[in-house]
Amino acid sequence: MIGVLGGGAWGTALANLAATDGAPVWLWAREPDVAAEIAAAHTNARFLPGIALAASIRATTEHAALAEAKALLVAVPAQHVRAGLQALAGLAPRPLLLCAKGIEAKTGLLMSEVAAGVLPGWPLAVLSGPTFAGEVARGLPTAVTLAAHDPALGRMLTARLAARSFRIYASTDVVGAEIGGAVKNVLAVACGVVVGAALGENARAALLGRGFAEMVRFGVARGARPSTLAGLSGLGDLVLTCGSPQSRNFSLGIALGQGRLAQDVLAERETVAEGAATAPALAAAATALGVEMPIAAAVAALIAGAPAAGLIDRLLERPLRDET
Repeated sequence: MIGVLGGGAWGTALANLAATDGAPVWLWAREPDVAAEIAAAHTNARFLPGIALAASIRATTEHAALAEAKALLVAVPAQHVRAGLQALAGLAPRPLLLCAKGIEAKTGLLMSEVAAGVLPGWPLAVLSGPTFAGEVARGLPTAVTLAAHDPALGRMLTARLAARSFRIYASTDVVGAEIGGAVKNVLAVACGVVVGAALGENARAALLGRGFAEMVRFGVARGARPSTLAGLSGLGDLVLTCGSPQSRNFSLGIALGQGRLAQDVLAERETVAEGAATAPALAAAATALGVEMPIAAAVAALIAGAPAAGLIDRLLERPLRDET
């Protein structure tokens, strides 16, 4: 049996995927109304509207129910992963598949680092790649990276989750898979700003290219393999989230590019734009490592309340340099 921590769009889509062929799945949701709807109607209209969920999904608001699961998928927002894992501390160790993409704002830690600190000794893997939850839930073709230091763990989780329309590619580069997923959220905000400010497609393509260079510089400094960042969990996810308003980070950037303040846009939303919390942590981590990331720094300033127009001017006025 699989357990899923998180009843939002991504957690619900993953639960539905794991419930293929009637396999039992426990889905923990924070919101009692969401859990009640999934249990009674097999739908989640609040976070994943229009999707019929498998009858074998059991919804709960009690962490203790996850004790039956042989493996746990962690799909709560990145800034809530620590609290979610702390609630599991009373359970016996079992494989954890971390499905949140971000950097913990207070500590600058990746999700695998948070998990290793909260639940030492639990086997860890990471799921990342270009995924919109609604498309996964509708069975549209999707390819992802599943990274685990232990190849046997990766094979076990792949065998349990892979489907004809959900292709899983194995990796042992956990850090690379996580950095790609975290950094692309920040760059998606930046690309949204370009669209919101009507700067044109040339500008968006330029930002994508230079943003990817920032991703690679930071990833290599953290020990990631460049090939991982050029794959599904890096470049693939970057292309997806920087080109569609389905991306919460991209749509946040559009609003910022139109002159709105981040705090006002975020206050209106029930869903989470992971890039808003990750940007300041990423910028701080890059500075500590001596890695130049001007786009990430600009997004961090935007989240702190700086106007988009001034930051765009500052990026355009940077000295010319070799392409690296």
